[in-house]
Amino acid sequence: MDTITKIDILFSKYCEGLGELQIRDFNCKEDSEKIHHWVTKPYAKYWGMQESSITEFEEEYRKIVDSKHHHVGIGMLHGKPIFLMEYYDPHKDTIADHYDVLSGDVGMHILVAPVEKKISKFTWNVFTTVMDFLFADPAIKRIVVEPNVANQKIHVLNAKAGFRYFKEVQLPHKRARLAICTRKDYKSAIQKSYVK
Repeated sequence: MDTITKIDILFSKYCEGLGELQIRDFNCKEDSEKIHHWVTKPYAKYWGMQESSITEFEEEYRKIVDSKHHHVGIGMLHGKPIFLMEYYDPHKDTIADHYDVLSGDVGMHILVAPVEKKISKFTWNVFTTVMDFLFADPAIKRIVVEPNVANQKIHVLNAKAGFRYFKEVQLPHKRARLAICTRKDYKSAIQKSYVK
């Protein structure tokens, strides 16, 4: 009899026209090969792992999985991985050197799978699913992002979701734009997005 890995779903959300998006924990053994394939594609240049070997990728993500303050999840649609997300405690990150971290802050990174076919509002549904997952924790009051200054696509998504940019910072591996989204700003942005 085949062994079936039990998957604990951390969060799920139904998205109109797409289906149920689910988030589960990243599994180094089962997910590394696929996600390594994503991060080494040209579209994922801002993820910063273009030249990484599978071994280097696995080592990096094993550190995250073993960490108490940095977490990684996989987004699923119809049982298939469609995005990678990381969330972390800014108090324990170099970003803390660049702004006043408050209790209830959480940092976030998102990488969507390579496009196989265009689906209307796909990236927006992924983005809001991650936001909803993080804000489902009542302890989280603000979400912090620090995307590369050159990553125009993510800046557009961040602004649409209610993030407010307030400065540029030099991190060890990139020049970044720092932005924060409160629960109130996110709720207001979502209401505006439904009106359009």
